[in-house]
Amino acid sequence: MRSLIDILDLSVSEIEELIATACDIIDNPQKYSEKCKGKKLATLFFEPSTRTRLSFEAAMYELGGNVIGFSESNSSSAAKGESVSDTAKTISCYADIIAMRHPKEGAPYVASKSASIPVINAGDGGHNHPTQTLADLLTIHREKGRFNNLTIGFCGDLKFGRTVHSLINAMSRYSGIKVVLISPNELKLPSYVKKDVLDRNNIPYTETESLEEAMPELDILYMTRVQRERFFNEEDYLRLKDSYILDMDKLTNARGDLSIMHPLPRVNEISVAVDDDPRACYFKQVLNGKYMRMALILKLLEEAKK
Repeated sequence: MRSLIDILDLSVSEIEELIATACDIIDNPQKYSEKCKGKKLATLFFEPSTRTRLSFEAAMYELGGNVIGFSESNSSSAAKGESVSDTAKTISCYADIIAMRHPKEGAPYVASKSASIPVINAGDGGHNHPTQTLADLLTIHREKGRFNNLTIGFCGDLKFGRTVHSLINAMSRYSGIKVVLISPNELKLPSYVKKDVLDRNNIPYTETESLEEAMPELDILYMTRVQRERFFNEEDYLRLKDSYILDMDKLTNARGDLSIMHPLPRVNEISVAVDDDPRACYFKQVLNGKYMRMALILKLLEEAKK
């Protein structure tokens, strides 16, 4: 049974195939409107979500399928102490595919080992968020037309930002990639990501606390919010939450073809004035996420038949 837990579960050619399918869905939506007729997606969200959960639901409905599930752990048997493994076995009796978000790293992997249907990791703690990465990759493809020879700046919470970790993993397989890590010292990219991904793949990277200094060299700026839910104490969060706020002044020295991305939700780290700038891509990312989740659901259900 094929599941998607980590973006590296997909080969480069499989990502290209998913992008091709997503682009075809964009061009020919009617062709796909009944592809999942009679199929059910179970959305098991043990942690709050707006975009990811509704994106999965919209994806399944637009493929002609149905959705069951829950949006918070206290409305599931997890509140009674049921294990992730037992939940996965149970849901396998009701649905054809599962999308799971969980605050504990590795929980979707555990579920995939017990489920008899495909499991998609919809975010596990500060670890991975592969379908957000698929949305990011489709956005880069549509904005830049390539994955090679790009300088990408990651700004904000690089320590707990699972979307950052997943995208760095994905981009590490392409040539000519340069990475600029922009964060306060307390929220730097974990050393294991630098060692296991950047160093191992010989990807040049620099670390800086200054967004303004980094801006002129960037092809892509990937902003993130400082996540209150990942902090152990409120004082640290309050001290760091406004570390980087992107406004029009900070874009003065940016390239004209810069692509500004953000996995959302934002709090105040991107000024609303930036929304009208043609370089802002974050709401396009939201839409691209739906198309890539449609392509992924199709792929995993097709492989489940084999």
